[in-house]
Amino acid sequence: MQINFPRLPIGVGLDEVALIVDVEAVLSYVVFQIRDETLKIDHCHQLQPAMFSRGSVARARVGGIGAGLWFTAAVDDVVLLSVLHEAVDAIVVALRDHDDWGLSGGRDGQYVSDLVADKAVLTVFKRHGIQVLSEESGLVGEGDGSLIAVVDPLDGSTNASRPLPWFATSLCVVDDAGARAAVVHDHPAGVRYDALRGGGARLDGALLPCREPVELADAIVGVNGLPPRNPGWAQYRALGAAALDLCAVADGRLDAYVDYDHEAHGGWDYLGGMLVCQEVGVTVGDAFGRALVTTEHAARRTPVAAVGALFDDLIAARRDIS
Repeated sequence: MQINFPRLPIGVGLDEVALIVDVEAVLSYVVFQIRDETLKIDHCHQLQPAMFSRGSVARARVGGIGAGLWFTAAVDDVVLLSVLHEAVDAIVVALRDHDDWGLSGGRDGQYVSDLVADKAVLTVFKRHGIQVLSEESGLVGEGDGSLIAVVDPLDGSTNASRPLPWFATSLCVVDDAGARAAVVHDHPAGVRYDALRGGGARLDGALLPCREPVELADAIVGVNGLPPRNPGWAQYRALGAAALDLCAVADGRLDAYVDYDHEAHGGWDYLGGMLVCQEVGVTVGDAFGRALVTTEHAARRTPVAAVGALFDDLIAARRDIS
């Protein structure tokens, strides 16, 4: 493989060039493209070495001088992300003509739509041999546990049953290093977020910029549960789907998110939105210091998300009322 740099000034090293690598899986080989794009490279994008499979085919153009060498994703990551998109597409199709939005009669709070979405997503992951931890069906599939897709087939299904236009599918593949790839699909709006660890986050394919800090007094905060008092924010919203709430923090519609409920969220609720947030510089943590990445079906966490000092302020406020 050979790549020319026609607009690269003499004397500028590769460690001073910002490279964006687009990778596309095509049957048994991979096509990737190096392209030019002006972007901010700072705390919200992790540096990650490039990894290319044997037999890769390349087409390339390059330009723009940046602050460092940055490859957005490994080939394996991009193939993995394509599986997540395939799984979400299957749910979209399954729900397209679905007309029973009532309770399933199974466990408390479970809807028929949850089961329809779960069946669709499990079929895709089974075909690709990926183990699944689903809110609806638990740990499913065979594997060594090196890759587990943590799945909420329909986050905000009570909203969907009303219908209130705030519900989503949230998928996140985790490995030994944590959250690796995620897709969150906003069903009513028909838009989709995805993220790769070290590779940024996107909304309908467009790279999301890094979030800037907001003061507590100016913050519009998404919450789950009922805040017992105002810790000093400007306003708050209780919307009812953690995955979308976190994505709204990532894209700037909300400034932060705090879970005020007690042990209410499984990993499937927040992991997809967590990775989207982290890839745009938003800190996401458990209010009580526990690891957020978990593959235990019974585990519950209390997520908080914000940028900079606002995160510390909200963590302190949440702990104060526990």
